[in-house]
Amino acid sequence: YAVGRAGQAFEKIPPAGSDAGGATLEVLFEKIISYIPAPKGNAAAPLQILVTSLDYDDFKGTYAIGRIARGTAKAKTAVVVVDPKKGNIKGRIENIFTWQGLKRQEVAEAAAGDIVALTGLAGIGINATVCDPGKPEPLPLIAIEEPTLKILIGPNTSPFVGQDGALLTGRQIQERLEKEMETNVSMRLEIQDGRFLVSGRGELHLSILLETLRREGFELEVAKPQVITKIENGAVLEPWEEVLIDTPEKNRGIVLAELAKRKAQLADTFPHASDVRFVYHMPTRAMLGLRSALITLTRGSFVLSSRFIEFKPQTEIPPKTRKGVLIAHEAGSAVAFGLEIAQGRGITFVEPGAAVYEGMIVGENSKEQDIEINVCKGKQLTNMRSKGSDGMIQLAPAVALNLEQALDFLENDELLEITPKNLRLRKRYLTKNNREKNK
Repeated sequence: YAVGRAGQAFEKIPPAGSDAGGATLEVLFEKIISYIPAPKGNAAAPLQILVTSLDYDDFKGTYAIGRIARGTAKAKTAVVVVDPKKGNIKGRIENIFTWQGLKRQEVAEAAAGDIVALTGLAGIGINATVCDPGKPEPLPLIAIEEPTLKILIGPNTSPFVGQDGALLTGRQIQERLEKEMETNVSMRLEIQDGRFLVSGRGELHLSILLETLRREGFELEVAKPQVITKIENGAVLEPWEEVLIDTPEKNRGIVLAELAKRKAQLADTFPHASDVRFVYHMPTRAMLGLRSALITLTRGSFVLSSRFIEFKPQTEIPPKTRKGVLIAHEAGSAVAFGLEIAQGRGITFVEPGAAVYEGMIVGENSKEQDIEINVCKGKQLTNMRSKGSDGMIQLAPAVALNLEQALDFLENDELLEITPKNLRLRKRYLTKNNREKNK
C-alpha cells in the first residue's frame, strides 16, 4: 500500500488517525529486491546488447536503447552492429547513458544487466545487436507488431490555411514524418503524390502522432482511416485484435450492448480487482470509435487495451449509423439566427461567431442526405413588428468533437483539417459543383 505523492509505502494499511509521518519507500524497495530476480550476465564476456527502443535529439542524434545481455560497454570503443536486414556493420560507441530516476546521465562504462542508451551508431534499428568486434553474435529477435490501420496525411488546403500554424508545406511534413519513422518502429510511411500514407497499430497510435504534430505547429488534412487488409488464396483477410476492457460492475450492461452492436466475440469475462474484465476478439474495423463511445457511455470509468492476434477472413459488421451532414453554403462568421435554422435540421459543431468556409461541415443532419445550409445568414430586418418576434434566440450547445471522434466521424468524401488551434471537418470538394462532378 503506497502513497506516491507523499513518498510512503506500507505492508499494511495504517489504522485511521495514526501518524504515518515517518514512513518512507524503503518497504517497497525491499519487496522489489526480494521478488524480482537480479539481472543475469557475465560482465567479463564479449559484449552483447539487443536494441529494443530508439530515441532521437538534434544534439546527439539517434540513441540506441537496450539491456546489456553480457559484457561491458565502454564509451569511445569500436563495436560491430549485427543488423537482421543489413548484416554486420562496423561502428563506434561515442557516449553511454543510464538513468537515475527519470533523468538520463552519462557514464564511462556499463556492465551486464544495465539498461543503456548508446550514441554514435547512425542508422541502427530495432532488433540490431551491438557486439564485441571479436565475437559478433546476434541475440534472438523481438517480434514487432505489424500495422493494422492506415491514414492519408497531406498539407492543409482549406481557405484558412496558415492562420493557426507555422509549418505548412509538404516538405516540412515529410521531414517530420521521416524523423518519426526513425524511432517509431511499428509505423510505416509511403509517399503518394505529395501526400503521406502512414500506417500504425490502431486508431490510438495514429491519433497520438496527429496530436503531436498539431502541438508542434503543423497544419494538416487527413482522410478517413482505412484498415490494412491482405489477400491470400483469393480471400480478403483483415486484422483481428484481442481487446481487454476493465470497468466497474455497474457498466456491465452498457459494455455488453456496445460490443454486441460491433459483432465482437466475447472470449471471457471475470472479476478483476474491484472491477469486471471483458476479453473480446474483434476486427480492427469494429474498433474504430470504440474508445470514444465508451468514454461517453461509462463517463470515462474504464481501461481499454488491445493487441493484434491474427488475420482472418473479412466478416460483415454493421455499417456505421452516421446520418448526413450540414455543409456551410458560404464563407463568413456563424450567427445565432443561422445556427437556429441549422439546429432545426440536426446538431451543430460550431458556436456563434466561429469562422466558416464554403464546404465546411458545421453539423450532422437528422436525415440521411447531406444538405447545404447558410449559418452566416442573419435575421432580415423590417419595419414590421409583432409580439414575440424579437425574443432571445436559444441555441443548444455545439457538439465539440475530439480528434478520435472526428476521425471516426469521417466518410470517404470528407477530410479532417487539423491545426494547432482547431479541428474542422470539411468535404473533400468544397463547392457544390465540384461535389456533383466527382460523385
